[in-house]
Amino acid sequence: MPVTLSAEELRRLLPPGLARMRAVPERHRPAAVLIPLEPGRGVWLTRRGAKMPSHAGQAAFPGGKIEPQDASPEAAALREAQEEIGLDPRDVEILGRMDDHVTLTGFHIAPVIGLVPRGVRLTAAPGEVEEIFCLPFSALLDPALPQRRRAVLHGMELEFSVWPHPDHVIWGATGEILRQLALRLRGRG
Repeated sequence: MPVTLSAEELRRLLPPGLARMRAVPERHRPAAVLIPLEPGRGVWLTRRGAKMPSHAGQAAFPGGKIEPQDASPEAAALREAQEEIGLDPRDVEILGRMDDHVTLTGFHIAPVIGLVPRGVRLTAAPGEVEEIFCLPFSALLDPALPQRRRAVLHGMELEFSVWPHPDHVIWGATGEILRQLALRLRGRG
């Protein structure tokens, strides 16, 4: 198994129409995230600002609430990525969407997969994003990852994915979306 993936391999492994579950948001807040994949490198993530109203300081994909002016979850994900990490929407090739993810914190997330150019330049939005970092494809392709952990949250025992990184704890919705992505990249999703 290679430790990196080219643009051609990513297009083959992540064809349009991957999403089998597109749930109706109902009582959850609709949101969209961009999964920015850089060929030969990995997936770009952020560490949210310490003063953000939700999920402060956590590792996350660029993204946020779907606004009324957004034509689609894809449009919302691109808008949010431009606002948070300075990613020009014209530099993103949308590959499609993954299954929607509903969180315990009340968000209904549409994960949008985007291919970004090699050597893409990203800039963190002050106050909103503390840091931008890359999780390499070698981690996503490692069959021993992610680590599975258990914890009690709001009186419920949960099992969740944790991705090892030297500087960040990647878990929660981001960890689970990464797990689903990793399965697809390994040809098992």
